Amino acid sequence: MRIDVVSIFPDYLAPLDLSLIGKARRDGLLDIRVHDLRVFTHDRHRTVDDTPYGGGAGMVMKPEPWGEALDALATQGDPRPVLIVPGPGGEPLTQRTARELADREWLVFACGRYEGIDERVYEHAADRMDVRVVSLGDYVLNGGEVAALAIIEAVARLLPGVIGNAASLDEESHEDGLLEYPVYTKPAQWQGRAVPDVLLSGDHGAIARWRREQQLHRTARRRPDLLHASAAADPDDLALVPAGPGDVGELLTLTHACWLTTGIENDTLQIPAQHETYESLAASLQITSTYVVRSHGRLVASARGRLDGDAWEIERVMVAPDLRGRGLGQWLLEQIEAQAPAEATAYSLFTGERSLGPLRMYRRAGYRRAGQGPFGRTVRLRKPRA
Repeated sequence: MRIDVVSIFPDYLAPLDLSLIGKARRDGLLDIRVHDLRVFTHDRHRTVDDTPYGGGAGMVMKPEPWGEALDALATQGDPRPVLIVPGPGGEPLTQRTARELADREWLVFACGRYEGIDERVYEHAADRMDVRVVSLGDYVLNGGEVAALAIIEAVARLLPGVIGNAASLDEESHEDGLLEYPVYTKPAQWQGRAVPDVLLSGDHGAIARWRREQQLHRTARRRPDLLHASAAADPDDLALVPAGPGDVGELLTLTHACWLTTGIENDTLQIPAQHETYESLAASLQITSTYVVRSHGRLVASARGRLDGDAWEIERVMVAPDLRGRGLGQWLLEQIEAQAPAEATAYSLFTGERSLGPLRMYRRAGYRRAGQGPFGRTVRLRKPRA
């Protein structure tokens, strides 16, 4: 990935040479270039700001140096870059945003100062860049450099090879919409405080359940705004129940919504669920064990299973698109696994090879790749039954 940063204080970006980001630069995984905006001025004072039209306190960054700087960068590469302008008036930085940006080849950061950058710069840049104003939170900083450092670290650590153990990214805060569970290391006893017994038990199922409960409790206590009545995945509020004829209409809507997204991610129209009809879906209830989840009357999730040899074949694990990223998918997977008949010795499923969110969720749950899926651009995953 290439990253360019434009600032009137280029020395502010020196921390990009430290820690894992600095190592990634030295290893050639990141091409980070820092530019001094004042190079693009033409007066002896190297002026980058002026008074605002309409009056008011403070100064505004002039359009001329910014226009020249961004024009110079736009001619240096083929991929259309994303121009990120850190500012309190932008979209909030989330883990989802970081993952979106990590999929791009080239990011350009425009670090504003004073009262901000002349608005015409955004319009000018949009001709050759995808412009995004991104905020770290509901507060104001002196300039965009601190925010640029934070955004670059949030994005760069997601790139292959930057973090030594890529699996460590799977269970972090916000990866499934919840905060991370508490973590412990040796010694088991410290200053009269003990590590929870369940973490010493060796029972991986019990550990997974404990961690899930801790995620919910911590999120409810520290960030209740992240929880949703339909997405907390609390067994006291949600239940997996067999689907009936009365569910077919809503189930068809959910199916098309979910598999349209999968088709776009994987650039394919070969997925049978994309072509499901009311009649074919109603008929499938007779040959598969199909389950639905409702919240406040709304059908929000569904999954189905069938025994195929010694494996419980899990199909169509679906969560309403507006409720994704909040942990409901992981809970749903656990519930459909629990429906497996006694003779099943393994769980099996397939998903799109480019469906990064589902692939992360299945990997966290213990599934591993077991070959190609039943049709184009899908992969088969399998997990032994405990």
